[in-house]
Amino acid sequence: MRFAIIASEKDEAGKNIYNQIKKFYNLNLFIIKDKDTIFCENIDKQTEFRDFDFFIFITKHKSQEARKTLSVHAPGNWKNADFGGSPGKICPTSAIFLKHIFKILDNKAQGSEYACTLECTHHGPYLEKLCCFIEIGSSSEEWKDEKAGKIIAETVDEAIKNFKTEKFIPAIGIGGPHYCPNFNKIQLNSEFALGHIIPEYALPINGKMIEEAVSRTIPKPEIVLLDWKGIGKSEERQKIIKLLEDKELKYERTSNIKK
Repeated sequence: MRFAIIASEKDEAGKNIYNQIKKFYNLNLFIIKDKDTIFCENIDKQTEFRDFDFFIFITKHKSQEARKTLSVHAPGNWKNADFGGSPGKICPTSAIFLKHIFKILDNKAQGSEYACTLECTHHGPYLEKLCCFIEIGSSSEEWKDEKAGKIIAETVDEAIKNFKTEKFIPAIGIGGPHYCPNFNKIQLNSEFALGHIIPEYALPINGKMIEEAVSRTIPKPEIVLLDWKGIGKSEERQKIIKLLEDKELKYERTSNIKK
């Protein structure tokens, strides 16, 4: 599998990580001059990128809480496309690679002031090839922190060089907040590998959203993991269960998974 690592000249954290990778590692590294990564629609179809199989976007993460975070997530939009991508479309991603890179990131961040977290699937760009984001959050102070940039650079290098298909159970997640506390534990400590995650704030969930999550997670998910307290009230929970049963998808509550 050939990996392309993409940063943007407009992104402080992306440039920070880019410089750390360029300094220490020999990877397929690119920097976009004229736009943010979230607006790099169909970059996988551009001539210089056609031979790559997986795109890793190295970027900033911004939040009002200004938490010191290092995060991983798949891109895509469950509904509107306010920040790049296409409405109601998500990108292909690898559940196995997301688990692999997240575990490496968490290990390398040990002893730092940064907390590692998954984020639910959100924002653009829209691609037809496998992809993910790895980010520094959440303010300019962290974006320029060379220590954070080096952690991610080391993570990306190791994740690419040591990636192999492992025998985890591919899954998608539904429910919970943006930073996925229950899914974080599952991704780090269980036999399940999570691809796309639909958060509680994307409710109400419909059949198309579930179809997108399943069809865009590679390998094909064998189970749907439900953050039970984070999928709305009883009526919404039963609606989700019916959707899953109609599609003959297995499901399990996160509270029942050893983690």
